[in-house]
Amino acid sequence: MSGRREAIGRALDALAPRLPRHERTAVLDHALDSPGLRKAAPQTAAWLSLVAYARHVFTEYDALLADGYDADSARFFVLAELNAVLADWGVRREVGGED
Repeated sequence: MSGRREAIGRALDALAPRLPRHERTAVLDHALDSPGLRKAAPQTAAWLSLVAYARHVFTEYDALLADGYDADSARFFVLAELNAVLADWGVRREVGGED
């Protein structure tokens, strides 16, 4: 395992201690594969990847986009659902309206 993968994995474990193993792998892979996260600090990469993953997989975000909502509106409408998913994973930080 690469040093960066381990560092992001540790950050993810601290951030979301109840994240299921298969979800952890998907979030970690996303953090490592995303060009926008390659130079981010491990903690930042873990957080941004976790939020993006939860938003796309566990909310109606993509359906809202497909229905013609802009990204900011879609994010607003799924915010409570997104934060509930994160809380279930043991995340203590919430996504705010400006995130």
